[in-house]
Amino acid sequence: MSPIARIFAAGAAVAALATAGVAAAQNWSLNPAYGTVNLTAGFTPDPYVVNVASGGRNDASRTVSSSCRGFIAEAPDVRLNYRAGSYPLIISVASQSDTTLVVNGPDGSWYCDDDGGNYGLNPALRFGSPISGQYDIWIGTYGNASNQAAQLYISELDSQTR
Repeated sequence: MSPIARIFAAGAAVAALATAGVAAAQNWSLNPAYGTVNLTAGFTPDPYVVNVASGGRNDASRTVSSSCRGFIAEAPDVRLNYRAGSYPLIISVASQSDTTLVVNGPDGSWYCDDDGGNYGLNPALRFGSPISGQYDIWIGTYGNASNQAAQLYISELDSQTR
């Protein structure tokens, strides 16, 4: 291989590694730590609540996107298989600690929130016209990797946003 070809090959390898680094630490193919939830639009009870521990060793601002916050685990905390209808889908967290939320949606896009919930330092994401499919959910802890008690709320009612 010529020296120029080696330089191009090395450059391509570096570019591939740099691109692969985004969200590489978050692995939605792993089993979720707190289980899988299957819900269809109009579900009851609303909200559906899962007790979790927030946090992990991965800084979401480095492993997912610079617009994300908090420390999250490698595996999802909860996997939501959702069959959409005419209602919005609201995913929020309630905790005495400062928590964050990272969701990989059925379209492969990443969604993040820090303090968008109704009660202080809690996050919330609202999908006004959600699509059916798999939502992988990570609950982070802002500012450090320690695990903190939290509750994940899944709702279709804006009044249930934490």
